[in-house]
Amino acid sequence: MGDNILIATPTNITLHTADPAVIHDIASRREDFPKPLEYYSILSMFGRNIVTTEGAVWRMHRKVTSPSFNEKNSALVFRAAIDQAQGMTDYWLRTQGDGSFKTVEHDTMSLALNIISYAGFGLRLVWPGQPLPAGSDSSKIARYASFDPPEGHTLTFSESIGGILHHLLPLLLTPKFVLDNLPYQVFKEAKEARENYNLYMQEFLQQKIQDVRRGDRDIGMDLMGSLVATSYQDKEAGSKAGIQLDDSEIIGNAFIMFLAGHETTANVMHFTMLELANNPAAQRHLQQDVDTILGRDTDPATWNYEEKVGAMQASMLGAVMNETLRVMPPVVEVPKKTAKEQTITIDGVRHTLPANTYLGLCVTGCQRNPRYWPARPSKITSAPHDLDDWVPERWFRASISEDEKSDVPETEEFGGYAGPDTSASMFRPVRGSYIPFSDGPRSCLGRRLAIVEVLAALAVIFQKYSIENAVDDWASDEEVARMDQGQKDTLYKKAVQRSRDVIDSCEARVTLKLHNGQRVPLRLVRRGEERFVDKYDL
Repeated sequence: MGDNILIATPTNITLHTADPAVIHDIASRREDFPKPLEYYSILSMFGRNIVTTEGAVWRMHRKVTSPSFNEKNSALVFRAAIDQAQGMTDYWLRTQGDGSFKTVEHDTMSLALNIISYAGFGLRLVWPGQPLPAGSDSSKIARYASFDPPEGHTLTFSESIGGILHHLLPLLLTPKFVLDNLPYQVFKEAKEARENYNLYMQEFLQQKIQDVRRGDRDIGMDLMGSLVATSYQDKEAGSKAGIQLDDSEIIGNAFIMFLAGHETTANVMHFTMLELANNPAAQRHLQQDVDTILGRDTDPATWNYEEKVGAMQASMLGAVMNETLRVMPPVVEVPKKTAKEQTITIDGVRHTLPANTYLGLCVTGCQRNPRYWPARPSKITSAPHDLDDWVPERWFRASISEDEKSDVPETEEFGGYAGPDTSASMFRPVRGSYIPFSDGPRSCLGRRLAIVEVLAALAVIFQKYSIENAVDDWASDEEVARMDQGQKDTLYKKAVQRSRDVIDSCEARVTLKLHNGQRVPLRLVRRGEERFVDKYDL
């Protein structure tokens, strides 16, 4: 069946597909191929939400949440990402000294958390030593951006969210009454994070309700405030005509936004930085594009979203982001099922799928399918194609077929960003062959915010700095300084190979990322002071 595998057992039938035409067909027929909600029920631990619902209930959640995902708020996220990336690079320079740092994964998580806190709650969190933004609410900063737990909490706001995400699997898979009574440290930490997070969410909810009653609204993006306003304005007026979420659904949607917009975006930035350190030519190309589009010496605070974001997405900034999403998508398979008997077409032949057939849309499979992607022999391995390699230059190659290029996602009916996920001037994948944000009406509502966030953060970092793999485990700074170029190349190849071995060890649990303490040490250097990436090439 080509790029499709059908597995039949006495108890169930499952179809796994990496066929773009089949994927696009299934994703576009939302009513025929709904989500298997039993797979997602554990994500309702804080309340029903846009991910864990189907049918009319899902439509209501989508209509309530989608208005916040617009270009005005994308511009606000662009500005927040610039501020946060500046805070992160300043933090790196203060803490790494002249050596390497091994906290890239943790720090990109913090960056994404700070941005999503602004997007979700209007909170402006800062890095240690970073000044507060002008106009910040000092009382909110004192309570929620503090590095010490406020009264009534045993964890800070950031620690509670970090704890939830770090212990997500035990929280999702362990019944509450069991988790609360297990003596092991990991379960105690998970319980503490859940209790603190719940308390913070209740506080936020009550604050937002009071804001609605007073007619106050924060200037800027505030998804939770928008959900409360939509649900409570009619309640306060005694009307039942409008769309109304209950309190648990508001908190449930806030949780999903943190989960979807925090770890996933952080992983993309983390892997992109690792790959840029492994591919110096791509890093230099990216810096040249940043210089051309934004300027080498400009103040990022002056960058205009409307004027610059299109060119940024069409440049090497967009190419490296797209390639990371292609090779290392946050989610490796999208589950669907048949609610009743359905037909699909494979290579021109119609096939009937019985009711309750499970379907897996294989994200990694379709995004590495040589039938639909431009490929050349691998420069890294002996493989006949380079689709398992991170090669951002492929996004500047010619599209395979003008007729089959991806078009505007079919989400207009349900609100949210309706534009393409890649620039029109770059390689446009065949429909269904590039689905890091899923496809069809149930594609990721926040994908535009994620794209904008990554573009802005990468631009800030690489405008002034380069990132190199650290070589401290093999040579001191003094020893490197005495090496000729050939010796430096040999040394850096060793560091690149270590990095690639670690990247290859990543696993898909909740999302695709490094686990078990695996990390790659990097070094942030000012442009012009590089020791390796200014000259080293594959």
